[in-house]
Amino acid sequence: GRRVLESMQEQDLLKNYDEIRRRLDDLTRQMGDPKVLSDAREAKRVGRERSRLEKIQSAMDAFREARDRLRETEEILEGDDEELREIAREEHESVEEGFEAAETELKRLLTPRDPADDRNAIVEVRAGTGGEEAALFARDIFRMYTKFAEEQGYRVEELSSSPTGIGGLREIIFSLEGEEAYGTFKFESGVHRVQRVPETEASGRIHTSAITVAVLPEAEEVDIKVEERDLEIDVFRSSGPGGQSVNTTDSAVRIKHLPTGLVVQCQDERSQLKNKIKAMKVLRARLLDMERQRHEEELARTRRSMVSTGDRSAKIRTYNYPQGRVTDHRIGLTLYNLPGVMEGNIGDLIRALQVAEAEAALKTSPVQ
Repeated sequence: GRRVLESMQEQDLLKNYDEIRRRLDDLTRQMGDPKVLSDAREAKRVGRERSRLEKIQSAMDAFREARDRLRETEEILEGDDEELREIAREEHESVEEGFEAAETELKRLLTPRDPADDRNAIVEVRAGTGGEEAALFARDIFRMYTKFAEEQGYRVEELSSSPTGIGGLREIIFSLEGEEAYGTFKFESGVHRVQRVPETEASGRIHTSAITVAVLPEAEEVDIKVEERDLEIDVFRSSGPGGQSVNTTDSAVRIKHLPTGLVVQCQDERSQLKNKIKAMKVLRARLLDMERQRHEEELARTRRSMVSTGDRSAKIRTYNYPQGRVTDHRIGLTLYNLPGVMEGNIGDLIRALQVAEAEAALKTSPVQ
């Protein structure tokens, strides 16, 4: 039989059940309170908390059900009725798998969370070593993210891009709006390495090139107060790939944040105002990120998570075209489904990383 199901861990996993039910009733009442409804921020916060607790409650229900079914099966296996035992033997493996899946999902939902997980995300993809081939791979990765994001129901908005003459991207910055956008995409931060025969290579040799991805939680105005006097704003004329002018007015915007030296520019829109709004969005996210990195470093001294999202120079994943495989080096997971992954099927990878983080966090801190 399986380990004793009355273990400490399982009591831990279910210990807040009644409290969560009470809190859900309370939040449902608040959702109908005109005072909450008239404050957009508060209404959003209450809605987010309610949706998170609803997920936890239904995961707890599924866990209890799976646990009871497993217990029942094991009791039959230990009983005297041979016919029933035969049925139980056939079902035992799938019942046990169902229990383990329910336990994993509940652990993931109970993991102490990064409060930024609920936010929209800003993703920056940059071609690294490998010249034109790296820029073509940056385009492929951007396409992969876009496909995945749209299937998840996120809204994708390009904020800034720097195309190359043959359709690659030296850099692309875009925002993702939707539930838990940052929590879903944050593990993509780091160096992505590709091994393949480049489109630009006549002799058919395999090249290795790399791109870097940075995923930042979007900053809200209240997080980061940016003073006008700290900004140096230049407007200039946009130029397209290969030097041709995109438009004839000075609509491109470059913003320098004097205290930190951060520089952001945007030339995608024809309107100077739109470009300025987009550039400010990126600047705020980067300033918040600097703040968070500082905080992360302090935390990292006390605990080291195995699935770090902090180190952007770490090689996190390899895409090997000749072997049709994708390997995530942080969790040692290899998928032999490269074409599918490049078409945006990265849900399995993301879930595996979320589970690994949940397990690492549960080891270092008690269930909340």
